[in-house]
Amino acid sequence: MSIGTMAGTASAQAGTPPGPAGTAAGTVITNTAQASYTVNGVQQNATSNVVTFQVDLKANLTVAPIGGNTEVAIGQKDAVVAFTVTNNTNGTQDFRLTYDRNFLGGLFAGANFLADNIRIFVDDGDKKFDATKDKLDYIDELKADETATVFIVADIPADQAASLASVTLIAQIAEGGTVNQKGAALVSNALVANRDNAIDVVFADGDSGFGDLANNGYGRAVSGYTIATRNVALSVTKSSMVISDGVSLTLPKAIPGATVQYCLVVNNATALVPAANVNLTDVIPANTTYVPNSLKIGAIALGTSCVLSGILDGVALADDGSTTVPLLLYTGSYNGATKKVTATIPTLLGGTSVAAAFRVTIN
Repeated sequence: MSIGTMAGTASAQAGTPPGPAGTAAGTVITNTAQASYTVNGVQQNATSNVVTFQVDLKANLTVAPIGGNTEVAIGQKDAVVAFTVTNNTNGTQDFRLTYDRNFLGGLFAGANFLADNIRIFVDDGDKKFDATKDKLDYIDELKADETATVFIVADIPADQAASLASVTLIAQIAEGGTVNQKGAALVSNALVANRDNAIDVVFADGDSGFGDLANNGYGRAVSGYTIATRNVALSVTKSSMVISDGVSLTLPKAIPGATVQYCLVVNNATALVPAANVNLTDVIPANTTYVPNSLKIGAIALGTSCVLSGILDGVALADDGSTTVPLLLYTGSYNGATKKVTATIPTLLGGTSVAAAFRVTIN
């Protein structure tokens, strides 16, 4: 009798070609050994039992900011910072998302204020923030080696002394497998003996920066909001025009009983930087009487004259001058006791102008 050779054969089932994350979790790896030999010159073969095991889940992720800090204006609403979350796990996973706005006690590169009204949005795929389309606040069914974009959106307080706010995106690996359902957070099986016929979870996120712990299923990254511009080139121009005098058919004069329209044009000449809560105030001059319901905000300005108005004391006007529906973009009022006209513009975008007009009669 003579012994010949021994060899093994192996096969994998339910797997996909591995990428950087490795062979997909749940892939069944099967191995069988073969022995060949001869007895009295006759070739013989023997086959071992089949040994199988499943590939376990190596849970890992990377969270990173996109670009540097976002430049914002004082009082700005819905300021956006963007991050990427990459699934380095060898399986399709959900990711639960939270934030921290006070990284290391606010000591992030001199951070000295806290952003308000923070919200999380997951990009729908176009890499542009749009609250009407970016609906989810968690990452749903992200495949191995794929990356999702996440937006943190916040309001900037009206604090003239502040300059920088930090914000941290925190992502936690969660169970995948069900579309449009936030998976439960993964639980590590590191303290359990390996099981050949089950998928164990091993956390492999070795990063321990930004106050995180290694191998805990979390990843995080820090970005911020920087107030770079503290003022804008805002100017106000006032003009007056006699509308009618009750006598002249054309070319009315400023005689007692005449109606005079004042036009206030406020202009923000600083591009890309909005001015918030712009309040125009004007006390009507002596020897005049305010014409009720004559305040019009959002007028189109031609030079220093208001030629077309869209709002009457905070109420929209139809083309024929009749009242339609309230328009809440601008508000205005007249105080008879103080004889003060007030027009409020919530946001005056950079490079734009808004006009307000009101009328008085000469006593």
